[in-house]
Order: sequence, then structure tokens, then C-alpha cells
Amino acid sequence: MDPAAPPPSQATCTTCTFADDFSNYWTAILYFRARNGSFIRVPQKPNMGFEAANGGMTVYYTPFFTGRGGPGTVTAFKPGFRMLIGKQEYRTREEASRFRQLTYTCLQNILTRTGETLDMPKRPCPAGIMSNVRFPTCWDGKNLDTPDHMAHVAYPASGTFENNGPCPASHPVKIPQLFFEVIWDTSKFNSKDLWPEDGSQPFVWSQGDETGFGNHGDYVFGWKDNALQIAMDSNCDRCPQLKSQSLATGNKCTSPLHVRENIDGWLDAIPGLTPDLKYRN
Repeated sequence: MDPAAPPPSQATCTTCTFADDFSNYWTAILYFRARNGSFIRVPQKPNMGFEAANGGMTVYYTPFFTGRGGPGTVTAFKPGFRMLIGKQEYRTREEASRFRQLTYTCLQNILTRTGETLDMPKRPCPAGIMSNVRFPTCWDGKNLDTPDHMAHVAYPASGTFENNGPCPASHPVKIPQLFFEVIWDTSKFNSKDLWPEDGSQPFVWSQGDETGFGNHGDYVFGWKDNALQIAMDSNCDRCPQLKSQSLATGNKCTSPLHVRENIDGWLDAIPGLTPDLKYRN
């Protein structure tokens, strides 16, 4: 994707319910590893209230947490802005703790929102596993991107977004709390008879991470005109000020495969990885 060409100028449709949102949202793919060492892709399922959607993630943009604020308090992302959070190569709790809010929820039902963990759940989750990806909420006010796609953003100087901590002096501009909820339908793999004989959890990220500490997400801003700033200034929920579309319309927005590789059905190895989960050089 050419950073000089904003997504709204390239896209012909969007899967989002807000019709002016042409942003790109990305996370890794989750696989289940069977006892015989083969893999199968875990499907996503819609969140509550979006049951008619073709899977996908729920994306939140929150301007402030306690109701304080007003027009101009939070600066919407600018054309050309992009960022990522998390490190795909991380495999330890100490490494993952660098990112304060990349977690998992073992869903007892679709409403479960407690018991978040940094690592992949160690027991079967009745309603699936939700990966939670929360991005930093402070910007340096200058760079739309940086070589590592992270240095231009930062967490609050103290605590997290919910604590209303101030932004650090190096990143003084408050930006929306961008938050992905991605629900993986792991329920068909919940029988312990399918899990490794030693009882270890069987889910693996597409970069070969069995721990869950490599949770990460990418974002490319693509809202049209000033629609996102209008939403931030009004602190709206369903946002009648914005143009919206039905889930059925969003479901029609698809893109053909650009890389031909076998990703469905039972696989001997995760695409792009050797059978022992190591990256190919």
C-alpha cells in the first residue's frame, strides 16, 4: 500500500458499519494444532450485536473514559497515520508486559469481559477466545509513522487509558483509544481428547507463537474527510452524525486473494513456517 495514497482514495467499499471508515485493521491468524502435529485455521465469529456479520473484529474508538472532555480534547488520526502494537517474536511474560493492554479473555459466554491474561488461556473456553488489542493513546504530534511503526505513539505517563493519566511530554497529543476485540471460535476444539497429551494449550498464532505473548495488531488510518474528528468531538456511540451502512452491505465488501497459498483444511505446517514452527530463512 502506498502511504501517499490514503485508503479512501483507493477503496471502493468498506466492511465497517460506519461507511466513511476505510481504515485497515489487521491481526495474525490463529491455528489449532492437533495431536498428530497438523494444523487447521480457527474461524472468527461475530461479537454480540453483530451476529449477521461475516466474522471480523469489533473496533472501538474512545475519546475519553470518564466523560470529561469536549471538542478538541482528543485529536483524530491524520491521513497517512499508521501504527502497530505488540511484537510478533515475543515469547515471555517479561517481554509481553512492555505492552500494557494486549490480552486474552477466556469467554464463558459472549458477555464475558473479566479475567484477562497476557498469555493464551490454558483451559477450554466455552464461548471462544477473545484477543484484545489496545493501542497507545498519546502521539508526538509530528510523525505519521516511524521506522518501527511505534515510536511516534506512547502510553500515558502513568497507568493506562482508563486511569486518565496524562500524556508524557514527548508525546503530548491525546489520540483516540483504538481497541480491537477479535473472537476466535475455538469451541469445536474444546474436547481435551483433542489437546496435546501433556495437557498444554493447542492454539498457535500464524507467526509460530504458542505462548500468546506475541499478540499484536496493525492499523492504517483511513477515515474519510473529518468524520472521525466529528465522532471524537461529540463522544457519540451509534453516531447519527456519521454516515452508516447495514451489516448486509458490509458483508458484500470483499477482496480477492492476492497470494495463492493453501490456508484451509488440515495442513502439515502453518503457511510460511516449517513444520517445527520456525521461520523460513
